[in-house]
Parts: sequence; C-alpha cells; structure tokens
Amino acid sequence: MAYNIADIAKTLKIKSVTYPEYNISHLLTDSREVFNPEETLFFALKTKNNNGHKYVEELYKLGIRNFVVDSLAPEWETLTDVNFLLVKNTLQALQAVSTFHRDHFNVPVIAVTGSNGKTIVKEWIYQLLGSERRITRSPRSYNSQIGVPLSVWQMNENTELGLFEAGISMPNEMAKLQRIIQPTIGVFTNIGDAHQENFKSLKQKCLEKLELFINCDVIICEEGNPLLDECMTSACLSQKRFTWSYNLRSSSPLLIQSVDRTDTVSYITYSFLGLPFTIELPFVDDASIENVTSAIAVALYLTTSIEIIQRKVRQLEPVAMRLDVRQGKNQNIIVNDTYNSDINSLKIALSFLGQQATEDSQKKTLILSDILQSGYSDEALYRSVLDSARAANVEKIIGVGKHISKQQQIFENIPHAFFETTEEFIESGIWNDFHAETILLKGSRSFEFERIAELIEQKTHETVLDINLDAIVHNFKFYRSRLNPETKMICMVKADAYGSGSVEVAKMLQYHKCDYFAVAVAEEGSLLRKSGIKTPIIVLNPEVGGFNQLFESYLEPEVYNFRILDAFIREAQRRGISDFPIHIKMDTGMHRLGFTEEDLPRLVERLLSQKALRVVSTFSHLAASESWAFDEFTTGQISTFKKLAAALQQGLDYPIWKHILNSAGIERFPEEQMDMVRLGISQYGVSASGLSGLRNVCTLRTTILQIKHIEAGETVGYGRKGKVEHDSDIATLRIGYADGLSRQFGNGAGHVLVKDKLVPFVGNICMDLSMIDVTGLDVKEGDPVIIFGDSLSVTDLAKTINTIPYEILTSVSSRVKRIYFRE
Repeated sequence: MAYNIADIAKTLKIKSVTYPEYNISHLLTDSREVFNPEETLFFALKTKNNNGHKYVEELYKLGIRNFVVDSLAPEWETLTDVNFLLVKNTLQALQAVSTFHRDHFNVPVIAVTGSNGKTIVKEWIYQLLGSERRITRSPRSYNSQIGVPLSVWQMNENTELGLFEAGISMPNEMAKLQRIIQPTIGVFTNIGDAHQENFKSLKQKCLEKLELFINCDVIICEEGNPLLDECMTSACLSQKRFTWSYNLRSSSPLLIQSVDRTDTVSYITYSFLGLPFTIELPFVDDASIENVTSAIAVALYLTTSIEIIQRKVRQLEPVAMRLDVRQGKNQNIIVNDTYNSDINSLKIALSFLGQQATEDSQKKTLILSDILQSGYSDEALYRSVLDSARAANVEKIIGVGKHISKQQQIFENIPHAFFETTEEFIESGIWNDFHAETILLKGSRSFEFERIAELIEQKTHETVLDINLDAIVHNFKFYRSRLNPETKMICMVKADAYGSGSVEVAKMLQYHKCDYFAVAVAEEGSLLRKSGIKTPIIVLNPEVGGFNQLFESYLEPEVYNFRILDAFIREAQRRGISDFPIHIKMDTGMHRLGFTEEDLPRLVERLLSQKALRVVSTFSHLAASESWAFDEFTTGQISTFKKLAAALQQGLDYPIWKHILNSAGIERFPEEQMDMVRLGISQYGVSASGLSGLRNVCTLRTTILQIKHIEAGETVGYGRKGKVEHDSDIATLRIGYADGLSRQFGNGAGHVLVKDKLVPFVGNICMDLSMIDVTGLDVKEGDPVIIFGDSLSVTDLAKTINTIPYEILTSVSSRVKRIYFRE
C-alpha cells in the first residue's frame, strides 16, 4: 500500500503546503538499508547513540526525496525536489504514521507480550495458523518503540490477520504501542525479571504490559499466577481472560492433563471444554510446552480444528533467534539462517548478507527454499523475492523446492539454478563449484538446509568461539554515546580483533560508520583491505621492511622515532608520493615508544623539510588510566601530551588531530577526548575500569567427550596430578592448551560452567583435552560446557590465574571455530 506524501503530512499535522508529488510505500529508519528510494520516507531518529539527521545528504544522493526531521540544516537548502516534514519528535512521527496506516484495517490483530518467550509464541502461532490465513507478523523480535511501527506498516490489502509482539523496558511505553497495534486478541506469555531495572516493582511492570490489552476482546494467558490475577483485577480485565492451566480443578477452558516425554518428543494430553485430545510436540523442555500451549489456545479461540492443530504442532519448527556467520570451504563465507523462511525475515537476512560481503570483495549467492504459508500467490511472492535480492546486489540465486522451481522464469535475468528437493541439490554437486562467495542459506526447517551447511562449511572440531556481532555494535554505540558528536573513534582490531576475528568485526563496525581502525602490523591491515575494508587504518608497529604493504594497501603508519621517519620519507620520495598520512606517537610516561619533548625541534624541522608525508594526528598512550591509584600520574601524562601536541601543531603549517584516551580513558576522563579516542578491550565487552552497561561479545564453549566413574584414591591425567579424594564422575572435554586453554587452569585452579554449575578442572590441562569433576550433575556425553561467556566472565576467569582478559581472549587458537551471529 502507498500513501501520497501530502496525506502523510496531514497526518503529522503539518500545515498545508505544496509538496512534490511522491507516493510512500516504505518507511526507513536505518540509512544503510535503502530499498526503492523513490517511494521511501526516511525518519531522522535521534537515539542515545546516533542522530539520523547527519545521513540526510547521503540518502539524498541515493535517491530518497522524503524526510521527516526535527530541524533543518543550512546545507540542505541546495537539495531540490525534496520534502522535509518538520516535526517536534521524529520517533513520535514514525509512530503516528504507522498508526494512520493501522487505522485502514478492520481485521483481527494478535498482540503478544510478556517477559520471556514472546518471539517463540508469535512464531508458533504463525506456524499453526499461517496456512489458514494471510498473516502479517513482526519480523524476528521487532517489538520496540521503533520495531513495532515498522512491523505494523507491513500490513497490506492482502492481510487477513495481524500478529505482532510488543516489549517494553521503561514505564509509559506500552500505551504508545497499544495505539499503534490496536490488538483485538492479547497473549500474555509470563511475567518475570527481564528488563526489570527501570520498574519499581514487578507489579508496576505487569500493569504496564497489560495496557496493551485494554481494548482487546480476549486475553489469553495462564491461570493461577497470583501477580497476574491481581493486576488483571486492578486493570478491570479479568472478565476478558481465556486461560489455560496445569490445575485440573481450575475453570480454565484449556487444561494440561498430562505430559509424557521421550528424549526428543513430548506427548501432551489436553482437555478443551471437557473434550480430551493429545498432541505430539517435537520438543521436551518446559518452556516449549508452555509456549505451545499459548499458541494452541490462540488457535482454539479462532476456531481452528483440533485435527489441524495436532498436525501443525507435530510440524513445529524451532525458532531461529540468531543469524550466524561461518567460514566455508574454498574461501566461502556462509550466512546461516536455516530455520525459517518468509519474505520479511529474508529482507533482514539479505541486509546482514550485505554487511558480510563488503563492496568488491565476494559475490553474493542466495540459496532459498520454498517460502511456506506466505498467503500470497507464488508469482507475487517470488517476484518480491527477486526484488529484495536485486536490492541486496545478490548475483546468483539457487532455489530449492517445488513452488520456487515452478517460478524459475521470474529469475531468468539473474544466474540461477533450481532443484525440487534438498537431496536433488546435494546430488547435483553444484556446491563443489562455490568459490570466494558469501552465501546466504535461507530455508524452512523442513528442507534440512543444515545438510547443505555441513557440506560447504569448513570442518573443525567441536570447540567453538561464538562472537556476538550485535554486542560489538552495542558496545561501539555505548562509547559513541559518551563522546561529542564530532569526536572520531578509532577501533582496535589488532591481534585478530583480540581473538574475535578482525575481518568480521571490521565489516560490522565499518557498516556502523567507525571512523578509523588500528592494527599492530601491516599484514593485518592488508588482510582487511583484501576483505573489502575501506575505512582508514592505522598501523601501530610498522616495520621498515613492510613499507611496500603500507603504500599498496594505503595503510597509515604510526611513526615513533627518527629511524622509521627518515626511512619512510625516503621510500615515499622514491615512489614519487606526496602527503602520505602518518600519525606521530609521543612518549608522555609509558616509556615504550614515541618522541620526547627533546625531540620536538628536530621533529618539526624534519617534517617541514619534506612533502612526502603529512601528519594526520599526534597521540600518546596512557599507562594506568584504569587505576584510581595512579590518577595523578594519568593527569600528568595528559598535561604533558597537551604541551607536546601544541608545540607540534604550532610548528606545522596545517591542522592535526590529537588523541590520548584508550578504553579506560574514555570511561574515566571523557573531558579529555580531544579530536579522537581509541576503543580497545572495551569494544569486546570487558570494561577497562569496571564500568557497567557493556555486553559480552565472546563465548568459548566445548563439549563433553566421555564421562568415567573414578574411585577414591585414583589419579587423572599426566603426572598423576589429579588425585581423586572421593568416588567421582570425571568428564573429558574437547579443549586443551593447543586451543588456548592455559595450563594454569589445571588442578582445580580454574572452573567451567556445566548445566549452570561451576565445576573445577581435575589434573593437568592436556594439549587437546582437559578433565572436569561433574560428580552429582545430570550430564551426558555431548553436553555443552562453557569456558567463558555471559555467565562466566573472561575477567573473572583471568583473575583465577592472575592474568588479564587480553591474554585469555587473544590466546584462543586459530583451530577453534569462530561462529559470528546476530540476535
């Protein structure tokens, strides 16, 4: 559906003026995700970490002509054929436009909220009802003040049922989402401590969430939760409840009579209005049983037959909560999203594909299964797929499934191949020809695309380092929000991004407009350039023998003494180069590298005597900025640097940038941010000074190979160091010091997490294996084990062996598989 820009202006209560004629079918809040620009309305949102107004000119160049802004910049006066809708608050404007759109529909709309399980319940409702109705639903977990209006905007003339989730983290948020969604059916999953920090009590949060349902015809929830019962009574909503319960004596229309489990399947017997029936659920955990019961209650309320529910529940697919990136064979990169397939989540996955396949690095390939339960004709559906693929610059499409194969004529102008089954694709051997491609695997669970992933993924053993790219972005924006808008950020990606993978991390940060990267040596910078990184790169430890790489990859060296300065000038002059960028390092007390005050007159004279090099910045390094005990020393360093930088600036005939703050410096001395700052360990979720608010980035995990019962008095491992004092169960893990697990963790010095319990290492750490004591735990071979992660921080781990998180992170060896994911 499309609206005239004048109608949208009227909706925003903007006084009537003459607008260039444009129809709007797309709302945009992220400047990097432009699609169909001539019909796009961009909302310049201001958030804690960013300001959309600074991307207006960039978007204008990409063809966008309609903008919602809260102020007008003088430089925009030269832009022609453009509409600027001036409002007081751009977020409120986005919500108002989405509400205006929602008002055009008179169809049932389901809203799901709660503390946990919202996305899973929403997706399972869709899987139960999708073949019966044309459903528009929230993509992934778009449940915020921004995500909800973007989700509701997806409703169109074909929509027969809306299905949206809503989440809040602050008081007074839910009423805004209620006006946008206007649900007729409410689903309340549960109430818990998630996002509790901004609420005075659970009751306050529960009442806030219930505001979503104030005008609903029915509210589906579990009976018997005292807090929810109390809040519903307070909100005068009790009479609207359609409940389910485990209590067979309750008055709920839907009762869980019994649950029988095997290793992989649950058999749940229900009673609905006194009529018993049994369903087979392909999951066994308690949370899945509660989530599926909420979905079944919705289906029953909408008069879906029990036979259809039984069949659909057996076919329920797990909900993929993340996209992940894995290294493939033959220099391929695999973006793995093999658990669901629909047009909205496809667009999100294609956007992520674009972040991984940077410009002129690797061609993009889409392997897509049939999209099931779309509610659209196959022709309309796959034309939309083609449009989305073209917008993402996909160069090859491989379709798997009978439906997409019948529409292959739609894809005739793009390289393609089609197969009716996954087996047929595998037998074709076409996957052997993939080389240097970024491949998006996007398939419905029934197509078992994990079989394709297994064929094209580079094989490694089962010890894995998970890297949360969303956490990288969160931490980057967290520090950006603490800086002045004009302050530039240098992100450290040296040492393979502290073990996280420099290419993947740099791609994500470049996408989010990091100003500079810094690496240790020229080889690291060259690798980033070959991988498509265009952002300026500083080389902190350049070598005279590495000048060729510096020039060819346009890497900007740190210069810290006259030997390397003179050698670099000679090489630049020999090549006929002028104004090559360099960064001058000052020694203000670290006493490692850098020019001193005594060097300044000679340094200025040498720089002025040549034209080959041009100083971009001067900087120094703080020795102890994380420690309050050395604040006097740190402020002395800063004072010394300001004096040296001023002298250098005075001696040169052009301006240069200054920077001294590292991660701890940003946290503790933000008033000294100058022109640039350097973000290091804190980028990876480890606060250098104990600051809260960061997200963990890396999780190192492995699996149990074998479990043995060892009698008291026996020993475990090399050197018989691990003596067992009592009868014990000892598990052997697939990780050793060759994977980066320090031998210092052995003999009880270190612990790991198994089933959320801390258990100690037993005996010496071996090269490829290690042993832990799992006595009293219900574990089996193949169970996961966390070395460090969200619940066992790398900082705490480092303290146990008297080292620092840097060493733990950078020690994880290259043979450990890295999996990059977005939530």
